[in-house]
Amino acid sequence: MAGALLYSARYAVQAPPPVDEVAPGEMEQPLALEVATHPDFSLPDVNGTEHDFSEWAGRNRIVNFWATWCAPCRREIPMLKAFQDEQGGNGFQVIGIAVDFPEPVANYAAEAAFNYPILVGEKDAMAVAESSGIEFVGLPFTMFVASDGELLGAFIGELHQSHLDTVVDVMTRLDRAEISKKDAQATFSVL
Repeated sequence: MAGALLYSARYAVQAPPPVDEVAPGEMEQPLALEVATHPDFSLPDVNGTEHDFSEWAGRNRIVNFWATWCAPCRREIPMLKAFQDEQGGNGFQVIGIAVDFPEPVANYAAEAAFNYPILVGEKDAMAVAESSGIEFVGLPFTMFVASDGELLGAFIGELHQSHLDTVVDVMTRLDRAEISKKDAQATFSVL
């Protein structure tokens, strides 16, 4: 601490010039997270095969970020598998994205017998989650993407059946043009 005080006393810190003295284009711009209104990414599956998000274009997508070590994530999986069985024929697609290392994910995937695609991303998966514009603070984390590819909203925390019931209702009504995207987004913002 004494060293820091001595250093600061000996070397004056130069304050940045007032804004009105900075030439246009010279002011540093704050870093901003690019928000993906239409998510676009590629990640490998448990076998290492690369998959592009556009493979599921035309379907309402529930993109669930999880990890093998996350207890709430593991609790969601049977419900998401049942959802895929029930709603897969109605234009819905669950996509699991593991924020984890490939080997434990492959082992868990073999045990869990997923009926929906599992992609593995580690840090790349976190970047995809953060592209939603919602601060990625933990798992599980789920994004809701309309059949036209537009991100409608996201949910942080463990999903329950009531959440999925709302997702089906909102996205089905949106596909039928009974509600607007703005209405769908408003519903997902308070999910």
